[in-house]
Amino acid sequence: MPQMSDTIIAAFLVFARVGACLLVMPGLSSPRIPMQIRLFVALACSLMVVPMVLAQVEPAARSAPLPLMRIIVIEIITGGMIGVLARLYFWALQFMAGAIAMATGYSGASGGAIESEEPEAAIASFVTLSALCLFFISDLHLEVFRALLSSYSAIPVDGNFQASTAMVNLTDTLSRAFLSTIRIAAPFIVFAVVVNIAIGLINKLTPSIPVYFISMPFVLAGGLMLLYFAIPDILRFFTNEAGAYLRSF
Repeated sequence: MPQMSDTIIAAFLVFARVGACLLVMPGLSSPRIPMQIRLFVALACSLMVVPMVLAQVEPAARSAPLPLMRIIVIEIITGGMIGVLARLYFWALQFMAGAIAMATGYSGASGGAIESEEPEAAIASFVTLSALCLFFISDLHLEVFRALLSSYSAIPVDGNFQASTAMVNLTDTLSRAFLSTIRIAAPFIVFAVVVNIAIGLINKLTPSIPVYFISMPFVLAGGLMLLYFAIPDILRFFTNEAGAYLRSF
């Protein structure tokens, strides 16, 4: 019976790390997925992981109640940190997709957000949803699970949490993600700057004509055409960058 109790506690410790990761993981953390489904997926994944890491987790399961509570909290923080590191790329892409919508004049056309409950531009929603589909099609979600498994060797279940190391990883990933997505949005930012300078010059030459309203259809058409030609490379570049980062865990 004591051994059975230790195994159950060890399984709960695994669920604390895996469940916290899935709580913020791209796709599975979407508010559009019912909470019951997310819970069952977390339980199923935890039970799948338990036999692989039982030998590493079981010693911590024999701890006294107070240290055990500390270990549970640290496991939740560790799993959440792994999920946040994987999700940072999507937060950066979502932000830059909003900048793309604003640069091309489509920020007023709102659509349903995929990864949050707040409304966002239709183009941003389209780019985010496409990247999320490629995330699962390219099996990058399996890289997150691989990172979870390898985390038991890198971060043992012993109640110690290196906050400084976690913050360094967080800031490095945030910097890398935003630099990658800025490269994605760069053509659209250049397009917006050139178009607005041209409109401003024309407006100075012909102040009696409402140049802004006359030029708006051309701006929208130019932005849509640029997006049409750029979207395959945008999604390919983002998937490669996110995949390279996840494989480096």
